[in-house]
Amino acid sequence: MNFAFCILEFMANLIVDEGNTLCKIGVLEANELLCESSAKEFDMAVVEQIMLQHQIDGAIVASTRGGAENICEKLRSRIGRVLHFTSLTEVPIGIDYSSRQTLGTDRIAVAVGVVCGMGIEDALIVDMGSAITFDSVEGGIFRGGNISPGVAMRFRALHEFTAKLPLCQKREVAEAFGSTTVEAIEQGVMQGVLHEIKGYVEQVSKKNCKKNIIFCGGDAESFVNRIKNAIFAPRKLMFTGLNTILEYNVSKGNI
Repeated sequence: MNFAFCILEFMANLIVDEGNTLCKIGVLEANELLCESSAKEFDMAVVEQIMLQHQIDGAIVASTRGGAENICEKLRSRIGRVLHFTSLTEVPIGIDYSSRQTLGTDRIAVAVGVVCGMGIEDALIVDMGSAITFDSVEGGIFRGGNISPGVAMRFRALHEFTAKLPLCQKREVAEAFGSTTVEAIEQGVMQGVLHEIKGYVEQVSKKNCKKNIIFCGGDAESFVNRIKNAIFAPRKLMFTGLNTILEYNVSKGNI
């Protein structure tokens, strides 16, 4: 697979992915993950410790919370090339999306990771985090997708928007109805998510039987083995996507 950019030397890059729940930091060289850490908030002291062990050439920061620019300012005092990744940043894949400015950077980065990192150009990407996103990639182009409440969000909604239902947590999916209220909630959520995923898989498979089904995100392990021929993406997929975007923009002279 040929891409429209070439990196003459692989760079050791700092990747900051500030998600809804955790801020993840990684160091990649030639898309190999050298180290990683995660915490609820970004901590510059962690970066300082990383820089004692690795020569960092550039950094990219993505945030679904809106805190990326503040993090970038802190990093620019220590790293020469820092890219604030937004939905409008140039990326090495096509984006066919009507409201590009509102497209989540996490969805773009994962798509880049699938196309450029995994070499898969046709896929349904099921990303199971705080929300569940179902994104379609065709011919190496991001074609859009749908967003649904995540597993934990569904449990919280049942608890917070009712008077008496308890707050429950995810369990193994069982092929049975619950015999207690707790079991009814647990399996109502877990089986509901599974049937939702199966519905999307059936929908896309009818149009393209060769389309890959890619699972990623924190809750993916609970469902991936229940979908025939599904692929569990490497845990570094988001880092790989962001690293590829950084190197692409360096090669284009954008930073």
